[in-house]
Amino acid sequence: MKLPFHRTDKLTPPKTCLFAFIFLLFANASLSQFPDTVITLHRDLEVVTIKNPAAGYLPASFNIEKEYDKNILSIKPLKGVGVSARNVSKKIVHRFSVINEGDTTGSLYFFPGFFFQNVLLYRIENNKALLLPVIAPPVQDSVSFRLFHILPHDTLTVLAECYPLRTYTSSFRPRLIDPTYIETFTVKLKIAKNHVTLFTYIFCGLLLMMILFSLANFLQGRNKEFLYYAGYALFLGLMLFTKQYYYNRSYERNFFFESYMDFILQSLGIWFFMLFMVRFLETRKNFPFLHKLYMSGIIFLPIVIVIYTYIHYSSVDYYWENLLENYITKNILLVMILMFLVYAARNWHHKLLRYLFWGNILFLVFSLASLLIVLDRSSLRLPGIFNDSLVLYELGLLVELIFFLMGLTYKNRTQLIEQTKERERLKMENERKELEKQVAVMHAHQEERERISADIHDELGSGMTTIRLMSEIAKNKMKENVPVEIEKISNSANEVLNKMNAIVWSMNSSNDTLDSLIYYIRAYSIEYFDATSIECKVVMPATIPFQEISGDKRRNIFLCVKETLNNILKHSMASRVTINIETNRKLSINILDNGVGIDPEKIRRFGNGLQNIERRMKGIGGNYQIANNNGTESKLELPL
Repeated sequence: MKLPFHRTDKLTPPKTCLFAFIFLLFANASLSQFPDTVITLHRDLEVVTIKNPAAGYLPASFNIEKEYDKNILSIKPLKGVGVSARNVSKKIVHRFSVINEGDTTGSLYFFPGFFFQNVLLYRIENNKALLLPVIAPPVQDSVSFRLFHILPHDTLTVLAECYPLRTYTSSFRPRLIDPTYIETFTVKLKIAKNHVTLFTYIFCGLLLMMILFSLANFLQGRNKEFLYYAGYALFLGLMLFTKQYYYNRSYERNFFFESYMDFILQSLGIWFFMLFMVRFLETRKNFPFLHKLYMSGIIFLPIVIVIYTYIHYSSVDYYWENLLENYITKNILLVMILMFLVYAARNWHHKLLRYLFWGNILFLVFSLASLLIVLDRSSLRLPGIFNDSLVLYELGLLVELIFFLMGLTYKNRTQLIEQTKERERLKMENERKELEKQVAVMHAHQEERERISADIHDELGSGMTTIRLMSEIAKNKMKENVPVEIEKISNSANEVLNKMNAIVWSMNSSNDTLDSLIYYIRAYSIEYFDATSIECKVVMPATIPFQEISGDKRRNIFLCVKETLNNILKHSMASRVTINIETNRKLSINILDNGVGIDPEKIRRFGNGLQNIERRMKGIGGNYQIANNNGTESKLELPL
């Protein structure tokens, strides 16, 4: 509670009222640990620190005004400056005397230390304690400061009744301060250890960057592990920032933070860290033991927070609160860290665990060093800034953060590789399915082609054969008086039958090979010129490689050859045709006749047929050329 500043016209402090430690007044050693301190007002000094104060612990219920006795300091004398956890619920009483040899009223502020939620001053007269007015300075950080006055040429014996804050970090270092120096004194306290303050704020800035980084990743990928890490960095950063912001401030908000909120923020930070570890390591799938360990902690910490809050606001005894915070909770968390380290060491082949192992073990080392400095500063002396407990704790967090980022980089790289492999696998799977689909379609087409081919051969073929036979029988019966129409029917039936056989051959998928195409061209060419005056010679390669060739290509090549042979029969006036077939990386069919050759006029007359040949060859990726070479030379080429 902040108390108002009071002044009276009768009590006017001197303009340069300064003081110093003068001497110690020794009393009976059996009555107190140290003799009462005696201070004489002096003009040269501004602050007096009372060393080896005559002080002791009393129960909080002890009534100073009613039960005061000069021997109360011997009930439980104060040993050392630190207030142990078992004495936090008690109050500290301290007695000292101030001599004013001046001609004006003097004033001093009594300040026992930072973590005292209330301070009362008593004037001792005739072995009685009389309560002095409660007066605090007109500054914000004034909860533990109390003003008292000393009349001219008077000696005032003061008993200070101090109520420690409920925290294990309290220490009793009583000081007397000149009122004119009080603002300077509080400012100096705030800016003490500027290097530590700067380091803490820089580290909090790094945590803020990690929060923004984690939130950006969460918003981009909706990955909850980044949201949990942002919560961990937020609560831990709030704890460190608040601790440094309220450093050396006798302020009610600092009291709330130091006695209650720092443990809550730390617990929430650790809770979010455990949630993060469960998602980051995918413990349910990869590490069942760690999953059970962290899930136990995730359930344990909220229960601790609820019980701790209940004890803090419902009990005046600090024992149970301290037991839960510093013995039960922190020891269990320490055991969990050790269990993680042992598990990670036994599963050393997991690289991600190795990163977290080094981060956790170094954080543990720095945390233990920080705790050692808090408990006994003389037990560990480090150079410069490293001799501060908060800096060591932050260094541990910084090292853990570095190893976490290394682990995150490794995991992201691994996930990227796995995702790439998965995409390639899915792509290949889709391509395989598409290929299977195409194969199925092609198979269905082939079956349909074979069915049509069989139907044409069986149905139309037999019909056309019957027509041709019937026309031949009619011709034989009529002998010399054969009508021209019957002759045309016979020729047309024979021609249609030949075309139909070619169509059946082209549609049958069993003929989709290079050797089948070459053999069919040879047979057709020889048969085509068999009843004519043109001699046909087909030159084939000695060996024909096995090569599949689609029905569409096979059909178009055959039709081009057929069209070329038809042009030779009708227009070349040749007596000999040579067909050279080669299969060296490409199918090459060279058709040469010894006829009259070809001239531009013929090209114009029969341009449609030649254009059809050229169009067919280009449609299947081939090439067609025609030229005069002692006759007409036609060349068909198709890459294999």
